[in-house]
Amino acid sequence: MMPDFPEVLVLRHGETEWNRLDRLQGALDSPLTADGRAQAATQGKILQLMGRNRYDWVCSPQGRAATTAKIASADLDVPILTDDRLAEITLGDWTGKLRSEIQAEAPQLFYDSDDMIWYDHAPGGEGLDGLERRVRDFLSDLAAPAVIVTHGITSRVMRCVLMGLPTSLFHIQPGGQGVVYRVRNGEQQQLSLGA
Repeated sequence: MMPDFPEVLVLRHGETEWNRLDRLQGALDSPLTADGRAQAATQGKILQLMGRNRYDWVCSPQGRAATTAKIASADLDVPILTDDRLAEITLGDWTGKLRSEIQAEAPQLFYDSDDMIWYDHAPGGEGLDGLERRVRDFLSDLAAPAVIVTHGITSRVMRCVLMGLPTSLFHIQPGGQGVVYRVRNGEQQQLSLGA
């Protein structure tokens, strides 16, 4: 049975300094790069084409997402609410580590380069089940079409929930920064300036 959620436009924050270094942020933060700021501006242009003022805006409280939301909503007079349930997956002991350091610690989790299941094995992290619970809780409270500014793994898990897919398929969801995903009636569309 297809879940019944309002239409959402999902944005991942723009590139950060730690993204560029392949350092995991999780609950920590680093500032957007110049490219990340440009990606957020592109997202704003895409949203303008979608009539961005007809959506509620909800954002992760983390700095990289808040900065992206501010840039993407430039010159728009709508409140941007924050919600802790949109924060990135917590990574416990792996927070702040380079991906290569984690791979050296747990090489067995990286045999399939396309599989991101290692996010579910972070010592002291919340895991995918915990992330799914808080994303479902957030979506169950969503009463109107919304622009949601969040993070890479949170976005993928959220889109699985919105499409009625098992969270175990989060790793096959497209990612990327500077893009907007529209999910309505259980179907996903990646939006761009040419769409």
